[in-house]
Amino acid sequence: MVEVVVQRTKNQLRAALLRKRRGLAQHIRDAEATALRGWLPALVAHGQTVCAYVPVGSEPGSPAMLDTLLNLGVRVLLPIARNDSDGVPMPMQWGTYRPGGLLDAEFGLREPPPPWLPAEAAGEADVILVPALAVDRSGSRLGRGAGFYDRTLGCVAADARLVAVVRDEELLDELPAEPHDVRMTHALTPDGGIVPLGR
Repeated sequence: MVEVVVQRTKNQLRAALLRKRRGLAQHIRDAEATALRGWLPALVAHGQTVCAYVPVGSEPGSPAMLDTLLNLGVRVLLPIARNDSDGVPMPMQWGTYRPGGLLDAEFGLREPPPPWLPAEAAGEADVILVPALAVDRSGSRLGRGAGFYDRTLGCVAADARLVAVVRDEELLDELPAEPHDVRMTHALTPDGGIVPLGR
């Protein structure tokens, strides 16, 4: 029963946060995306591997963040999200990002063409940028509810930084959480920058 209540509360939060994001003026989104890019040199180092993503819809950030990462000498992997034959999300595969090479994909996403790396490739990442609707100070992340990241992040190295990318007002004091939720180690916000979580 507790799990049902938590899920209902998460769904209500998702709806409210998505409404707020969709109501943002484009100039605010653009300014926040530029600010997020500005923090990347402090987050990554030359020669590292970063699992990133292409923001879609009202998600914070921009595809230009991927080019910034490349310019910093980082290897960038992007997620390949698929359901199995029963419609259940599978652990994500990963594709190497190359400018101008993204294709339209399922769920309205953009992804690199094959060949793809297995889910375990996330274990090579030093930093994983994770889309989120909100994250709290303990590291609990509110995603869209499909579970792709929770199924995938079990592969990451123990010292990898798991970074939820959110707007400043989406870094909350507390979120409802379930035992299978993978906790983030940091948040990345436009004004607050790189914020350690769970400490």
